Amino acid sequence: MIEVQVNSGICGFRTVIRADSEDMQNASLEIETDCPNLKPLTAELKTADSFKECFAKIGESGVYKLAAKYCKHPACPVPCGIIKGIEAACGLALPKDAAIQIKPVS
Repeated sequence: MIEVQVNSGICGFRTVIRADSEDMQNASLEIETDCPNLKPLTAELKTADSFKECFAKIGESGVYKLAAKYCKHPACPVPCGIIKGIEAACGLALPKDAAIQIKPVS
């Protein structure tokens, strides 16, 4: 099982994604989030086909289509975190942290 923790930034909402796969293609998902907009997504997104999600173009994957239905902010890192969890759980990528760092430069 893979666990992905997403701290979304200034909104302060945390999301935890747990992804597991028995056949290295289909992932079962458990998603917990503080974000009120994404709570309905957690009820709808319980499984995913890693090949369809991880090899789709951005905006064409089922995860991004579902996120577009509920997510109010296009810079939200949660959909990416979900796909990162799926790919690691299914062996399509090694589990490795990803990061976005934002700092003012004077």
